[in-house]
Amino acid sequence: MSPSPSRRTPTQMDPTLDPTQLDPQTGSTPRARSHADTRADTRAGAPQPGAPRRRHTTVFSDTVSVWMRESLTIMRDPFSVVFSLVQPLIFLGLFAPLLSGMTGGQLSQGETLQWFLPGVVVMITIFGTSMTGSNLQFELMTGSFERILATPLSRSALMIGRSLKELTPLVVQAIIIVLVAWPFGFRVHPAHIAGGLVVLGLFGVGVGGLSYALAIATRRAEWVFWVVQQTLIFPLLILSGMMLPLDVGPEWMRTASKLNPLTYVVEAERVLFAGDVTATVLWGALAAALTCLLGLAVGVRTIRRAIL
Repeated sequence: MSPSPSRRTPTQMDPTLDPTQLDPQTGSTPRARSHADTRADTRAGAPQPGAPRRRHTTVFSDTVSVWMRESLTIMRDPFSVVFSLVQPLIFLGLFAPLLSGMTGGQLSQGETLQWFLPGVVVMITIFGTSMTGSNLQFELMTGSFERILATPLSRSALMIGRSLKELTPLVVQAIIIVLVAWPFGFRVHPAHIAGGLVVLGLFGVGVGGLSYALAIATRRAEWVFWVVQQTLIFPLLILSGMMLPLDVGPEWMRTASKLNPLTYVVEAERVLFAGDVTATVLWGALAAALTCLLGLAVGVRTIRRAIL
């Protein structure tokens, strides 16, 4: 006698069914997945059929993305790069002859430029990267920064990319300044100048991170950002010996300059732009690297702790 239909096994009802698909405990076919099962898997992080895969990125790729996005503003308005050269060229044209006169004519015009021009390049770097936070404050007011934070971009990449955007015009400006000073006796050493720009890049990223943190800390009082920025930037520049040598200054200024990391960066740039490599370059690179690490640590910590 054949088995009743109610007692037939699943394979007898459907000969095409694979026995390995049966439930080992009940011997029945697996039930259809409900919407609740799908939602449970979604909460558990299981990939869904047809869902786009999340692209895994690195800090480097995120930095490139941020740098390209920020650099679009320069490409749309390249005149701003040329216009920002007015102040450095004025410093170069007025302070360099003054410095030559202070030495009683012992230094030629070319030697004066060889000493003064690297300080001007450092000044461009400091002014550019220290104002990174002002652009951030504008984005905080418009709400675009909150939308950026909603993306999976690395927080470190946000600061590095923005700081590199400020350093991008530096390369163009440095080339223009060197070409302007070349006919007046300035000696050009391309490889050493490139090394000097790398050191400035490290230092600029650190300054940009600190500017980033200051902008977030003063987001409800934008004027405080400019007060702090202007109060700190000029003493640091003067105490670094960027415009005038500190050898003839008072003892307290020479002592303060030794505590200023910008002093070692300026001295390293002068050695590199002169076509030489000494221990001064290593001290300058170390000061730039430490500033970079400090700026990134403070900036990332400020972003993660701040409630925007």
